[in-house]
Amino acid sequence: MPNPETSPDARPLRSLLYMPASNRRAIDKARGLDTDAVALDLEDAVAPEMKAEARAALLEELAAGGFGHRRLIARINALDTPWGHDDLAALAAAPVEAVLVPKVDDADDVIALSRAMDAAGYAPGVKLWVMIETPRAVLALERIAACAATTRLAAFVLGLNDLAKDSGMAQLPGRAVFLPVLTLAVLAARAHGLAILDGVCNAIDDSARLEAECVQARDGGFDGKTLIHPAQLATANRVFAPAEDAIAEAQAIVTAFADPANAGRGALRVNGKMAELLHRTQAERLLAKAAAIAAR
Repeated sequence: MPNPETSPDARPLRSLLYMPASNRRAIDKARGLDTDAVALDLEDAVAPEMKAEARAALLEELAAGGFGHRRLIARINALDTPWGHDDLAALAAAPVEAVLVPKVDDADDVIALSRAMDAAGYAPGVKLWVMIETPRAVLALERIAACAATTRLAAFVLGLNDLAKDSGMAQLPGRAVFLPVLTLAVLAARAHGLAILDGVCNAIDDSARLEAECVQARDGGFDGKTLIHPAQLATANRVFAPAEDAIAEAQAIVTAFADPANAGRGALRVNGKMAELLHRTQAERLLAKAAAIAAR
């Protein structure tokens, strides 16, 4: 099983912007946007009659490259749709970091998807990301996350729009009714070394609501947020980046433990606060993230 203390990827994943694979202009624009990852979408953003054309366009754009540091994620259609298996087969040799699959319900789905990727010839380093967006998936969070030990599973992505549709839970400002789902998803992800991204904010023009959701997700343990419009990028990138005072505090903790005078000590007083070895681990992780962002 992945060690949750060491497995998180230091590369920032503050923002993942969905882009419809059927829109070449949007994909081209993504090459210059300040997003940590791009989800090239064959599912919700593409009409049924455009699926095959979008798939062909996606493969051409991926082959063309030019996305720089941005992680490339391809969201396919669910395997129980007429397009899912063709999507999965077509992307086997594509230069993507992960395949994002919607409508996963349980661990058996993850195991089947990972085996299907193996059979299709995906390179070992290509990961499986899954949408957590059905009532059954929420009830199976720990079982799904535990698949990371034996499959390609590497990340959870929350899909609250579909969950709201299937459950009748209202997406109101503050997202109070979804807080148990958000918390349980984070705990399951962290227990098994998975990355986790918050769902989208539908209110494109409501900057205050987006900010509130980003802060809520950051404080709740999420790595970043999925986004539906480039105008949302700056807020997500800022909120999910380490703050200057947090960087300074982390550096002070690391420096204190590195002092030969403190060799062998498991707890120190740093700037008036107690710091233990676990705080040093957290500080090192935060500094690695800050350095990765600065390197951009």
